[in-house]
Amino acid sequence: MKFLLVAYDFPPTPSPQALRWTYLVREIVAAGHNVEVISPNVPGYGPGGLPEIPAEVVIHRVSPGRLASVLLGRRRVRVASDCSEPSKEWKLNEGPSDVVVLNWKGRLRNRLERLVGLGDLNWKGVLAEKLKRLISVFRFPDYRVEWTTAAVAKLDEIVALRRPDVVVVSHEPACSLPIGLAAAKRGLPVVADLGDPVLAAYTPARWRRHAFRLEREICAAASLVSVTTQAAASLLIDRHHLSRDKFLVVTQGFSMDADVRSVSSPIYFDENRLELLYTGSFYNFRRAEQLLRAVTAHPDVRLTIATVNAPEYLREAAAENPRQIRIVGFIPHRVALSVQRSSDVLVNIANSDPVQIPGKIFEYFGAGRPIVHIRSAETDATSHLLDAARGGWSCEANEEVLRELFSKLLSLKRVGSLSGHAAPLERVLQYSWTELSRAWLEGVRRVLPLS
Repeated sequence: MKFLLVAYDFPPTPSPQALRWTYLVREIVAAGHNVEVISPNVPGYGPGGLPEIPAEVVIHRVSPGRLASVLLGRRRVRVASDCSEPSKEWKLNEGPSDVVVLNWKGRLRNRLERLVGLGDLNWKGVLAEKLKRLISVFRFPDYRVEWTTAAVAKLDEIVALRRPDVVVVSHEPACSLPIGLAAAKRGLPVVADLGDPVLAAYTPARWRRHAFRLEREICAAASLVSVTTQAAASLLIDRHHLSRDKFLVVTQGFSMDADVRSVSSPIYFDENRLELLYTGSFYNFRRAEQLLRAVTAHPDVRLTIATVNAPEYLREAAAENPRQIRIVGFIPHRVALSVQRSSDVLVNIANSDPVQIPGKIFEYFGAGRPIVHIRSAETDATSHLLDAARGGWSCEANEEVLRELFSKLLSLKRVGSLSGHAAPLERVLQYSWTELSRAWLEGVRRVLPLS
């Protein structure tokens, strides 16, 4: 089968959606299918460390548009094996030694910089970020939509030379979806991997009507719509009055053959402490204050946090408690996998919406370490998932409850039985990228009976 993937986020961009399709493309090629990719010619961010893209995959880099070229940088990207190795320029944030305790003036300046979007950017970066936001006020879904002209032109060129059997469009971001609509108008079968709905709680009010229409059009045009949770499928089915047969749930996953043996963990973990690790992002709907207070209340517990966007309250907690809260910044994907396998316990923090399942939990399953899931409601979808996997503990975001749990886990570590609480492989095998790609391919064959 000949697949044409349209993905704005694709390596060297290390976003969750880019990582998802890197793994799926690897498995689809391993199953004997041909894959071509249309993606914008934009630089990635971060130090790489992504899985290697098979040499058989043909990647067509097209212009992101004149404005985006200026805003994102004009240098050409490097692909394939160049994305698989962490950059030599990447260095681990050593944590406490890099945390500066600020006086009240410093704290005020820091808050103002973050409020206006300055942070650690130079004046060019600040200007680019402000221009992105400004343009995104007037262009739906945002400034990246400019790439559709070049992407559709490349679609027509590929169709004329070697018509694909299926066109797959990847969301997020939503600027890939118009290319899927263009493919459908040309009579090509389309599969939409929406992940999450286009119209979401965080969609700006000015774009909600546009997001609803784009979501409805792509769902109607696609032969198959894949999403990451059953809750997302049910929402789209009810919202647009669609048949359940059109939807397929393909969660995020983990790699069965993640090559981390050659990547040593750069982070030291103390055998005499309970070493907790969180690798992920923070949002207004995913917060960690109760967790931080529980950690700092116990001298033998340390929390290491690998994130690209440490919020102010987290930075302040690390500055005040450097022995127990360690921020190591952004780390490459393969390094993150290695670090996860070296820690005692992996921490997952729920979103405020109890039906949402953070994709990080599936990556954690592949680490073979017990998981502590901190839920925001009495029960949530991730708690049920963790219980079914028998992979750890789920508890409410409450300082006292967490303190008691950490004392228990520290006792388990001291008697050598903590690791036995990790999810057995047979209970999480369905979330491996190998199994997920198999389910996705079966779904495609079901609606598009092709060879």
